[in-house]
Amino acid sequence: MNQKQWQTIKIQYCQRVGKEASLEALVVYPSENMPDQPPRIIAHRCSFGLQCNLLGNSPSCVWAGTNPNYDPFSANQGA
Repeated sequence: MNQKQWQTIKIQYCQRVGKEASLEALVVYPSENMPDQPPRIIAHRCSFGLQCNLLGNSPSCVWAGTNPNYDPFSANQGA
């Protein structure tokens, strides 16, 4: 049977919530029947995604699941 597990990719300061946020990925590990298959990432989330979405009426970011066009933690976004 496949196993799913949330793993922290990185921890970074988020200006929107004013705290360190954990950026996490849902990793699916292969079953024992197919051990040569690599693990797959099927979802992303932020540890403050729910709180961030409740802060205001504007969509926050891709990590909170509300704005797929804005990633404040990407390297090419700039600060």
